[in-house]
Amino acid sequence: MVIEPKVKGSILLTAHPEGCEALVKQQIQYVKNSKKYSGSKKALIIGSSSGYGLATRISLAFGGSKTETIGVAFESGPKGKRTGTAGWFNTLAFNEVAKNEGINYKNFMGDAFSYEMKDEVIKYIKEEFGQVDLVIYSLASGKRTDPVDGVTYTSALRSTTGGVTGPTVDLDTDSIYTQTMENASEEELKATVKVMGGEDWDMWIKALAEAGCLTEGAKTFAYSYIGPKLTSGIYKDGTIGAAKRHLEQTATNLNAYLKEKLNGEAYTAVNKALVTKASAYIPIFPLYACVLFKVMKAKGIHEGCIEQTHRLFADMIYGNEPVIDEDGRFRPDNWEMREDVQKECEEFWAQLTPENFKDLSDYEGFRKDFFQLGGFEVEGVDYSADIDLDELSKIDI
Repeated sequence: MVIEPKVKGSILLTAHPEGCEALVKQQIQYVKNSKKYSGSKKALIIGSSSGYGLATRISLAFGGSKTETIGVAFESGPKGKRTGTAGWFNTLAFNEVAKNEGINYKNFMGDAFSYEMKDEVIKYIKEEFGQVDLVIYSLASGKRTDPVDGVTYTSALRSTTGGVTGPTVDLDTDSIYTQTMENASEEELKATVKVMGGEDWDMWIKALAEAGCLTEGAKTFAYSYIGPKLTSGIYKDGTIGAAKRHLEQTATNLNAYLKEKLNGEAYTAVNKALVTKASAYIPIFPLYACVLFKVMKAKGIHEGCIEQTHRLFADMIYGNEPVIDEDGRFRPDNWEMREDVQKECEEFWAQLTPENFKDLSDYEGFRKDFFQLGGFEVEGVDYSADIDLDELSKIDI
């Protein structure tokens, strides 16, 4: 079949295997051409199939150390007329290159929140892989079934200060419109923290440590976002902000736990605003990203997932140029948060209208990044060619 992009709201429903493969190989080539570092020997990436998690796996494997990786993700392959998810094809592409270059890897596809997945990964580490020295937590999900109480919680992108109204983009119609993010109920706030906070990260690290799966001095990082004044209503002062504060408190608690148990460390790394499966769905945020991209590209400091992640590991985590704030968080978002960058973003933001937003922002760049989440709009890919999904479905991931 010929695979075309299908969009519903801010969700891309289809994925193109050849486009995904091309993008993964571009990221691998970027890392190979960039600064090398000596880092992790064996790493576990929870949420490894797209965005920052995928970029982490690529940087570790091809950035100098040839890190052996275990990836955990919730993805599915082609079935019937369903194309399969982009994360599935991203993982296949990573597998191919890693295998050809003799870099060990293992994938687990399923619910990372469950006890069953934790047990399965721990069993593999103990019996076949050996202890890991790095655990990255990069899950992006709208729902989580808590294995303790069995309740499925659904996150709610809401305000906690009475509601927020602002402009956002409509990728279906290439326009902008005014959107209101309502105030959260207590139940919605609790559910969002349950899904997007640090509870599951804490469960993973303690399960791994108690099972003897972590090395002496092991590190763990969870990815987060804070954002500037322009997005404070939806992030800092929203349900997401509450979840991120829970994540940061979890990092503090895990740091103390690992330090005592293994002389280890736990941190959050605050990333830059980018187009990911999660961020494209957040109200109001996409238009801010469009403006930010315009400003940072003009200054020559724009980064995608792979550029930012590789800088985080090569310069900060395993390098000698760490950027750490007063709360102990790694800050690879430091270029986004520069005063001159935010000043210009605010100036453009104040002028935005439905008529001029494409001129005052990098909407086209944002839109291209969005479609590339599914492997579309990639140079050199023939999108008119038939794709044999039946053959792809037979490949073991």
